[in-house]
Amino acid sequence: MIVFFIFGAVFLLVAIVAFGSMRHARSELHAMIGTQTLPVSDLEVRRSASREVVPAGEFRHTCEVVGTAEARPEGPLQSELSGSPCVWYRFVVMRHYEQVTRSSNGSRNVRRRTETLAETNSWESFGVRDDHGQLIGLDPGGSAVDEPQKVIDQFEPHGPSGGPTMFGVQLPNAFGGHDGTTGYSYQEWIVPQGRRLYVLGEANDRAGTLMISRPLGGGHFIVSTRSEQEVREGRRKRHRTLSYAVLGSALAGLVLIGLGFLA
Repeated sequence: MIVFFIFGAVFLLVAIVAFGSMRHARSELHAMIGTQTLPVSDLEVRRSASREVVPAGEFRHTCEVVGTAEARPEGPLQSELSGSPCVWYRFVVMRHYEQVTRSSNGSRNVRRRTETLAETNSWESFGVRDDHGQLIGLDPGGSAVDEPQKVIDQFEPHGPSGGPTMFGVQLPNAFGGHDGTTGYSYQEWIVPQGRRLYVLGEANDRAGTLMISRPLGGGHFIVSTRSEQEVREGRRKRHRTLSYAVLGSALAGLVLIGLGFLA
């Protein structure tokens, strides 16, 4: 009987989590539909006009900007693992290991598991040049980019000396020794210079120049290599899939709890 209650509660918890994700996807979709795509020159005009009512540094306007990624004046970034020139990067390093347990009858059970050792999004600002040739700064603030270009997806077996190997080169065991390690996987994504971007965020002059970044006080911030239409369609599909998950998990949870009362 208690098993029905436990599994019923798990399904209801899944329904609650899926409902929250569904609402977020719907909110993002509504934000994209209700926000105007503006050229950078229009934002500069709005910023200049705002000086009559707000001081410099306090201009804020939610908008969408479309254009191509451009490196900062210091030059492009170099991604951490592959050294690829880019304006933004993300990498993940994971350890793969085997966990050995013994059951009550003495049999040996091996489970394959993973743990994340390092995971980083770049924070450096870069530019977006719109279709009219005007440039605006983009502050990613450590946020993820939607659909970046994957440049590394590699697994390296555990080296005999105990440290990880990366692309055939043995590295020092900076992560500490772990029994059962079978290897390390490396993944890296970049946004190369010249890649077309769709951005939803807040245009502001907090840094002294016109930038677009995550809105202060909450709000949606999307940086994507896909078009606005593609991003919208993705959010619609996610919302539809999650709505089915909410309905199915909630029904399954209620049925199981009902069976628990009847058992």
